[in-house]
Amino acid sequence: MTADRTWDERSEEDRGGKREDRSGLTAARPATAHTGSGGRGGAPARSTRPVARAHPAAAEKPRRLMRPLRRSRFVVSKLTARVLAINVLALMILVGGLLYLGRYEERLIETELEALETQAQIFAGALGESAVVGDPNLPQGIDPQLARQMVRRLYETTDTRTRLFGANGALIADSRLLGGPGGVVEIHTLPPLETPDWLTRQFDAVYDWLTGLTPRRRKAPPYEEWAEQRANDYDPVTAAMVGEQVRQMWSTPDGGLILAAAVPVQRLRVVHGALLVTVDNTRIELAIKQVREDILQIFAVALLVTVLLSSYLAGTITRPIRRLAAAAEQVRRGHGRQHEIPDFTNRHDEIGELSGALREMTAALWLRMDAIERFAADVAHEIKNPLSSLRSAVETTVKVKDPEQQRRLLSIIVEDVQRLNRLITDISDASRLDSELSRAEAEPVNVGAILRALAELYQTTREQDGPRITLTVADDGARAPLRVAGLESRLVQVLRNLITNAISFSPPGGAIALSAVRDAAWVKITVRDEGPGIPNGKLEAIFDRFYSERPAGEKFGTHSGLGLSISKQIVEAHRGQIYARNRADRSGAVFVVRIPAL
Repeated sequence: MTADRTWDERSEEDRGGKREDRSGLTAARPATAHTGSGGRGGAPARSTRPVARAHPAAAEKPRRLMRPLRRSRFVVSKLTARVLAINVLALMILVGGLLYLGRYEERLIETELEALETQAQIFAGALGESAVVGDPNLPQGIDPQLARQMVRRLYETTDTRTRLFGANGALIADSRLLGGPGGVVEIHTLPPLETPDWLTRQFDAVYDWLTGLTPRRRKAPPYEEWAEQRANDYDPVTAAMVGEQVRQMWSTPDGGLILAAAVPVQRLRVVHGALLVTVDNTRIELAIKQVREDILQIFAVALLVTVLLSSYLAGTITRPIRRLAAAAEQVRRGHGRQHEIPDFTNRHDEIGELSGALREMTAALWLRMDAIERFAADVAHEIKNPLSSLRSAVETTVKVKDPEQQRRLLSIIVEDVQRLNRLITDISDASRLDSELSRAEAEPVNVGAILRALAELYQTTREQDGPRITLTVADDGARAPLRVAGLESRLVQVLRNLITNAISFSPPGGAIALSAVRDAAWVKITVRDEGPGIPNGKLEAIFDRFYSERPAGEKFGTHSGLGLSISKQIVEAHRGQIYARNRADRSGAVFVVRIPAL
């Protein structure tokens, strides 16, 4: 029986509506022609591919599950912020270490103290030679008036404060105090009159804050100065009164430092007083500030360059990723193939690899969807043939009264049921094959051992006039086996399909040659028969699903037409190739299987 109408047309007449399957999808059945199944040969007549129509209740559920891709609400992406934070943090740690300058400050302080001590020694020597008066044979002492003049003169040439204490501990002269008719005047150095601009004040505020965060390496005792000063108010002066030279550092309430050096004033090895020379750390702070300003200027330039380069680097990462994510979302939510994954493979980096992987994955998904759609159409097409025949036979059996015709119709029904059983079994195996190949772990498989076992099996069980099996395996026994990575059971299935196919097409008393050789990085398996060969132009079509042309005289419906299609699917899952050709003398067909060798 041949059905020339679509299922929708027939269902409107016969059932009054569309057929609804168990999943809730309503499908249009294709028009078919009654064809054979299995092996190689002529193509069956096929109808237009069926179109699946979604049931309303079934279509709503996936839509509820589909959620749009959440967009970032930040102007700067999180990845860009992380790249900036890491690079800027590393730069700030480096600059922070440079701004500390602790050892540099200590060296400046030591240098300043050495200079103060040298200066104090010079002052004390000058005072000992000029300000100490009296007969050498009688007790001598420091002339206060002369000492004040000399201290004042010495102060004018330096920016240090000089104080002279007599042998009795009383303060004789202080370069900061100036005596006159009206009394004593205290001298202080005033700051410059220039008022810094706003930018300078802001910079100074930031600088003071940063320097306040840096710890000081040395703790100094606080400086105290009494209204009436005496030698025992200062430990360095007390030590200088007994002939020692002492350096001292004091801290001030405003966070500054006062550096001091005390030396004895003596003549002829007799100590007549002590000289205390002090200076604040203004010059040191200015030197350190100048260095830090240079470091901060370099830091500002480096920070700008770091931000720009980090933004560029992050942009080269985040922008392609965002485009890839948006394209993947469009592909997921789209209803066609108009959306493509952007191609960044020319970058030759990880982003390019990701782009290539997504493109390949999308292409594989579309191929899988096409294969599922074609498989569903082919299954509906092939099952419809025996169903149509079975239906016609059943309808006719009811009307026929002749027992002999009824028996023939019943035999047709049995054959159609057996054919349906074969089809369903092969279709079930084909549908499970893909998932099995994707889940199973590949293992080393000895191809030579498999061919030897199959050749012995077929040669032992062949019929008297059946074809002879010859085997050629180009390996050195167990020392150099032909090994591939794969599933042994599925590779055996491929070889059994090819050998069985060759047997069915071989003439009585013919020969089937099996061979396996190492071909560079491949293991090449060849199956040759002496049959009629493959029709012209059908060397590739014979691997199509449900393609069938069987030898003359073979009972119709013996094969499902999935053998070579399944074999090709298995070989390609092993990253191999399978193809067919005719022998040069047109005396048979040759099937070649190539699988990567281990």
